[in-house]
Amino acid sequence: MKVKSSNPAVAPSGKTTILGVNQSRKAIERTATIIFFVCGIVAILAVAAITIYLIASGAPALGKVGILDILFGTVWSPTADDPSFGIAYLILASIFGTALAICIGVPIGLLAAVFLAEIANTKVANIVRPCVELLAGIPSVVYGLLGAIILCPLMYDIEAAIFANDPNHQMTGGKNLISAILVLAIMILPTVINVSESSLRAVPQNYRASSLALGASKIQTIFKVTIPAAKSGILTGVVLGIGRALGEAMAVVMVCGNVANVPFPFNSVRFLTTGIVSEMSYSSGLHREVLFTIGLVLFVFIMIINVLVNVVLKKGVEKE
Repeated sequence: MKVKSSNPAVAPSGKTTILGVNQSRKAIERTATIIFFVCGIVAILAVAAITIYLIASGAPALGKVGILDILFGTVWSPTADDPSFGIAYLILASIFGTALAICIGVPIGLLAAVFLAEIANTKVANIVRPCVELLAGIPSVVYGLLGAIILCPLMYDIEAAIFANDPNHQMTGGKNLISAILVLAIMILPTVINVSESSLRAVPQNYRASSLALGASKIQTIFKVTIPAAKSGILTGVVLGIGRALGEAMAVVMVCGNVANVPFPFNSVRFLTTGIVSEMSYSSGLHREVLFTIGLVLFVFIMIINVLVNVVLKKGVEKE
């Protein structure tokens, strides 16, 4: 008569193997959980550190100069005998420039993503997709250099033709708000295209099949079914594009003229980011604190945009 041992060490080999596999899986899962938790904490701490640092560095200037004088003042002259720190024109230039760049870049990027995800065959998509990825890898300064060499002379010719009979207009050499908008619109394309294409490809295939079965054409299916189903990811791409446009500095400073001015299309303008980049190297004292205040304003803009997008997405989910 054989007696079964309760000791795992002498248990049948099959059971021992299964027990070992289960223990290994549990150990891997615990390790992965710890790693994910640590990464999440690091991300939270990074955001908290940036927020605290910006508030600590930028808030004092609001008290010294005055919130209204900084946010609504129109004169930026930090090195004058009687310095002025108004950033109203910088805020308006950033808002108008980013908004118009999004209005140009998002439709083009979305349609390009639709082409790659829904229309293009494999050979064409394999040619277009690397080109889009190459756009994402080009450094910002290269965009600015190409804009200064190619776009600005073209804008100068257009400006000269429009204002040929206006002696009061100050020529900008093509470095104006329109040039900055066009450069930003090109720069956000790869972000919008890549995120939107991934979102479109994630839409279940039965959505398309059901729409086609009901008699809708392929184009109707794309715009009435696929894009609405992928709107969450598309909006994420738009938010990332807004962040890229709003936070860009090096490319913009080379094509915008970098003058604190009313943001009219053919005026040289200064964005919030270009103001920081162009003056941080020699700033000190209150001037430096106000530059950190500009960074705080940018941070608040991004937070507001994220909150608004989340509200829109939640409302869309509730309606569904």
